[in-house]
Amino acid sequence: MKEINSDDGIIINISPQPIVVVADATFFSRTDGMLIFREPNLKKNLIWKDIHLETTGQYLQLKLELESKGFTIKGVVLDGRPGVREVFRNIPVQMCQFHQAAIVRRYLTSRPKLEAAQELLLITKELVKSQEKDFAKLLDAWHDKWQNFLKEKTINPFTGHWFYTHKRLRSAGRSLKNNLPYLFTYQEYPELHLPNTTNSLDGYVSALKNFLSAHRGQNKNNRNKIICQILKK
Repeated sequence: MKEINSDDGIIINISPQPIVVVADATFFSRTDGMLIFREPNLKKNLIWKDIHLETTGQYLQLKLELESKGFTIKGVVLDGRPGVREVFRNIPVQMCQFHQAAIVRRYLTSRPKLEAAQELLLITKELVKSQEKDFAKLLDAWHDKWQNFLKEKTINPFTGHWFYTHKRLRSAGRSLKNNLPYLFTYQEYPELHLPNTTNSLDGYVSALKNFLSAHRGQNKNNRNKIICQILKK
């Protein structure tokens, strides 16, 4: 089948059919990026477009573009960006487990000093090899054990206002708890063959950036032509 061209991207040479989508954005500079939808089971990039800012509207635009060409999105894998899940409402959404682990590490660091943080980091490392019910039990047990510690407050001596003493630890725990309904979707819908990470796309983008790095000096127009040729493969 020939490529189906659109004003905002290129849907490459597969016939309209039910698909799984791994969706993510990558940036080459602060305001120069690309949003890509990839089918991990077919190992095909479906549609992409230049972006200056990653927004929910960009995701919605590509979703509608695919659907207008006759594709049916059965499930989607995302990195957890706030708001994007709403774009795929009523479609099974899997949040990338590696991105979730990275969120926790950003809050706690890779070598936290607090015992509670060390335990939460160990629980997070179990994410990629756990069943949902087992991971939920570990997370609930952690919250029960440290609930009083998490409620500790510090009072600002100058203003008299208080704040939670362990704010980053609370945020890490809350992130896992809030995202839990989306971290094991791949187990709930085995027939969809949803991956549990965005690795299919992340690895592709990493190779793309390495290629572009070896061909520096291209103007944006020529660079985008190279990118499109690579994405079509």
